[in-house]
Amino acid sequence: MSHTKALWLHVTHVTVPCLMLLNVCGATDYYVSRHGDDAAPGTRQLPFASLGRALAAIRELADRSEPIRVYLRGGTHYLPETLVFEADDSGTKQAPITYLAVPGQTPVLSGGTRLQLTWSAFRNGIMQAKVPADFVADQLFVNGQRQHMARYPDFDPSVRHFNGYAPDAIDTERAAHWADPAGGYIHAMHRHEWGDYHYLISGKHADNTLIYEGGWQNNRQMGMHNRYRFVENIFEELDAPGEWFHNAETATLYFFPPKDADMNAAVVEAIRLRHLVEFRGSPQRPVRFVTLKGLTLRHAARTFMDNKEPLLRSDWTTYRGGAVFFNGAEDCTLEGCLIDQVGGNAVFVSKYNRRITVRNTHITQAGGNGIAFVGDPNAVRSPLFEYHQVQDLGKIDLTPGPKTDNYPADCVVENCLITQTGRFEKQTAPVQIAMAMSITVRHCSIYDVPRAGINIGDGCWGGHVVEFCDVFDTVKETGDHGSFNSWGRDRFWRPRNTEVEAVVKAVPHIPFLDTVKPIILRNNRWRCDHGWDIDLDDGSSRYEIRNNLCLNGGIKNREGFGRLVENNIMVGNSFHPHVWYRDSRDVFRQNIVFTPYRPIRVPQPWGKEVDRNLLHTPGRTEPAPATSLQSQSGRDPQSVMADAMFLDPTTGDYRVHRDSPANRLGFRNFPMDQFGVTDPTLRAIARTPALPAAKSTSAPRPAAVRDERVRDLMGAKVRNVAGLGERSAAGLSGEIGVLVVQVPPHSQAASAGLKEGDVILKCRDKDTNSVDELRRALTSPTQQQRHQLEIWRNQRRVTVELSAGARLR
Repeated sequence: MSHTKALWLHVTHVTVPCLMLLNVCGATDYYVSRHGDDAAPGTRQLPFASLGRALAAIRELADRSEPIRVYLRGGTHYLPETLVFEADDSGTKQAPITYLAVPGQTPVLSGGTRLQLTWSAFRNGIMQAKVPADFVADQLFVNGQRQHMARYPDFDPSVRHFNGYAPDAIDTERAAHWADPAGGYIHAMHRHEWGDYHYLISGKHADNTLIYEGGWQNNRQMGMHNRYRFVENIFEELDAPGEWFHNAETATLYFFPPKDADMNAAVVEAIRLRHLVEFRGSPQRPVRFVTLKGLTLRHAARTFMDNKEPLLRSDWTTYRGGAVFFNGAEDCTLEGCLIDQVGGNAVFVSKYNRRITVRNTHITQAGGNGIAFVGDPNAVRSPLFEYHQVQDLGKIDLTPGPKTDNYPADCVVENCLITQTGRFEKQTAPVQIAMAMSITVRHCSIYDVPRAGINIGDGCWGGHVVEFCDVFDTVKETGDHGSFNSWGRDRFWRPRNTEVEAVVKAVPHIPFLDTVKPIILRNNRWRCDHGWDIDLDDGSSRYEIRNNLCLNGGIKNREGFGRLVENNIMVGNSFHPHVWYRDSRDVFRQNIVFTPYRPIRVPQPWGKEVDRNLLHTPGRTEPAPATSLQSQSGRDPQSVMADAMFLDPTTGDYRVHRDSPANRLGFRNFPMDQFGVTDPTLRAIARTPALPAAKSTSAPRPAAVRDERVRDLMGAKVRNVAGLGERSAAGLSGEIGVLVVQVPPHSQAASAGLKEGDVILKCRDKDTNSVDELRRALTSPTQQQRHQLEIWRNQRRVTVELSAGARLR
């Protein structure tokens, strides 16, 4: 700004002439301060008080031919309402608009409000304070840290599920002690641990059973888990430091402060807004070239009760919103920001968006997803929404690709540290992609999350690239999942493999009508201690998985077509093919595995090509044929077992020596020092995964706790379900039931209707979690003429009947 202009602004008190002169002189910088004045001209010396005023000033500019910068000074800027950018607030490629921090200062955009409270003692260490009559409390922050609503059981960071759960959380005996539980919440895991459910309590009956609604937060409805659940926002459960409760009727806030906390000096903040910043345009008039840079965004409301929209084909539902919300934007950027402790999704990119970038940003303790890219289901041809939905071949739209352009595309998440997301919603991910195209996730460090680190929910429409990421400490509260997880279930999907095989035989290109571009995972490091490192689940097709270092859980490919898995290292584990289609067209080559494969119901020979793999066998200097792999896959003619000759696995360097036999198979080293964030500030605070302990891992896996012997039953072969793999392949809630391994055509089991792959869960309403329990149930006295068996088949419960005199051998 020129000296003349600055002098003129100081001597005048008329706002409009100031802005007119700013336009004439081509001013590009505005300033916003908590201590400013919206009647001021917005200069460094006389800043605005609000971002809304800066937005209005930019709209009033007649000439936007130069870049425009809005500088925010440090401190907390409490937003009176959501800051909304519309098409008229756009910049251009030559003259972008940037909202950024004054160098060396830390401005915070807050969706909360600071409370001025007078505290007094209540009882048993609990403090109380009066609040305004219209006060609404979704979350409470004390000195910048989120506190816990009064809950049962108490918060315990050492407990895996919910940081505290109790099977009796909603029992009538407990509810009898609650005077009025209305307004409380029930949080529970899905019965199979595939995410979670949430319910709002509206009261209780005379017998103390609770009245509540909710449970719509999962697309695979099976009811709440009978153990993993807790309640919150119940006054009688206010009994531990860090817990709070708001009584709206008496306008009283109760808080049990931590030891030695000085509440008279504490900064206490409550939450008001769901969204802090929105980019709201349209495909015809998008918001363009607007950047938020170097800002801290904090204090957004929880949204778990509005997580209702079923996502296409996956197990998810979603809430379309976030602390930062993009809908109808192009070439907009979030750079160098901190998104801290927001209650729902941190960033949500909804429907039409192009070239949105989130770069060098730290997202921590979000209640929902970290960054979600979710398109419009109406852009999908022949959409399916739930696992068991199928459609007739004659009714499927056979046109490749999307129907409209109402989805995110060509977006980038780069150099981001995303940790501890899913604080309130467990069926979430630090990066979630659904109904989108060509999303790149690069050099991100992702860890400490309840479910997957990166999740792709469907095959629409491919083109995604995940590279140089470091993803670990995942699936910490849920089950049957991986650090990377995907689903397919595209328009050809059917739960029965034989039906899919018939459809694909009739229309060979149908598996790739939705995934029109390959999905690439390359040069990443993964570690999952509660599932698979890479988990391609139901129907995931057209993946290229190269140069991945898997530190614990191996790679799982379930049903799907056209997957290429090559040049990966599976430390301490192996390849897990599950229930493949006969003509899967899969390729698995030039990989290093530490154990024999771990297949479940895969017909031989496997896929299109399985060969030139190395079974790492420490100490074996002379390669030998990998006979164990050959017998499993029906392929692997050139695969060998030998010492891979890793350079320094104790430091995580799994490159192989130049004389390694892996090189002769076609394996090529890839970088071991480029995983995760590279930004110096983020790299300084980012963790890295624990490295596996050195051990001989070429031997078969240790014996399972459950007896895996095959037994005879009614002419069939059966055994106990054992291991995470079998649980996942069948879609069970745990290692439960009796697996039917083989059913000869004329056996008594076949006559009763049992089929290969069935899991027998009950006999005459009694659980049969083992072969021994099933045999006892079948031999116990009964006056009934027939036994009724409850079967888990194709992830549904069915019943079969057999005569009470059934032969057990």
